[in-house]
Order: sequence, then C-alpha cells, then structure tokens
Amino acid sequence: MSTLTPTDRTRLRRRPQRGHFDRATIDAILDATPLCHVGYVIDGAPAVTPTLQWRHGDRVYWHGASASRALKASEGMDVCLTVSLLDGLVLARSAFHHSANYRSVMIYGRAIVVDDPTEKRAALEAFLERLYPGRWATLRPVQDKEIKATRVLSLPIEEASAKIRDAGPVDDEEDYDVPVWAGVLPLQQTFGAPEPDPRNLPGVTLDPASFPPIGHGHGHGHV
Repeated sequence: MSTLTPTDRTRLRRRPQRGHFDRATIDAILDATPLCHVGYVIDGAPAVTPTLQWRHGDRVYWHGASASRALKASEGMDVCLTVSLLDGLVLARSAFHHSANYRSVMIYGRAIVVDDPTEKRAALEAFLERLYPGRWATLRPVQDKEIKATRVLSLPIEEASAKIRDAGPVDDEEDYDVPVWAGVLPLQQTFGAPEPDPRNLPGVTLDPASFPPIGHGHGHGHV
C-alpha cells in the first residue's frame, strides 16, 4: 500500500498540512534512525520505553531480553511506536514563535512476537545489517541459546502517519522590524572517530566510511 488511510488515531488535528501518509515518507523516516520509543500499558499504568527499531518490508521490529517486562507486557497488546528526528532549532524574533524542524512517525497496532527461531534469526540479521552493512558475515555465528534468550516483536505499518516541519521562522508581521537575528540552526547526527577495544587483535581495523550516515533519508514531498 503506497498511501495509508488516516484513522482517528493517526489524523493530525493540529497543523494537518505537516502530515504525510505515503509509505515512501514514513519508511524514509523509520530507516533514518534506529532509536524509537514504544508506549504500552503495564500493570494498568502507561509506560514508554526507548529502544532500537528496524524496518523490514511492511513491518517494524524491536527486540530485547526474553525476560523483559516491557516486551512481555507489549506482546499481543496495542502499542504506539514513535520515531523522531530533530533537524534544527528555529529562532524567531519573539519567544513565542521559536520552533524546531523535525521528522516523526507514529505507528499504532498490535505487537506480535516472532516465535519461529529461523524467522527470529533472520530478523536480527536484518537489524544488524541495517546498522552495520556487511558486518553479520564477519562475526562468529550466532548461537541457538542467544536466539532463545532474545524476544523479538513486530508491528505492521498499517495505521501510521508522519509529521514534518522543514521551514524557517514565521513571525508576526510587525516583528520583522525588530533588530534580532532569526533563522535556523541545523542539527546533524554523525559518527565520531572510532574508539577501538584495547583487546582488538593486531592489524584489525574499522572503516567508518562503510557505515551509512545517521539521520538522512528525507524522502518526502513539500511541507
């Protein structure tokens, strides 16, 4: 499905012009960062857990220890998974009109556990390859006990929306005569210099250029 149908949970009530329901935009934001927050109910109270996500086809996945209370509470239940990227701080001529440029996605749905060991192994390989392309094949093989100790949940990308702000400041007309600098301070997330483990074997190195940049993949139309 190239464009999702808005629902009562995903339609934007404020600034609807910033909303996007096409999968190209939603997928690009999901693929641009692994960090997400999963909202769920545990022991009758709301909770939000930060974790890492990855998209594979029409589903988004996250994982943790098999004993995780958060994952056990989410399994088979309605959850809300959110991804957000801060792209810049917007400075205006008044405090009220300061803002931020961002890209975000919210996905609602029922979290499904990945039980099949082969499917779980493939999902975890897709996760590692999303972060470190080509690295899975260089590592020692994953052990069955490691797969068993890991719980993987997935969520269909069916009830979702993206929200994007990508513009400069918008001041009151009379404030444009105020002698205060206004504009955008762009923000980017990048890798720093690798910090090697002191127990690396001699001659073993890492090429940071082999890793994809973080935070890119806009893939959206006009805002």
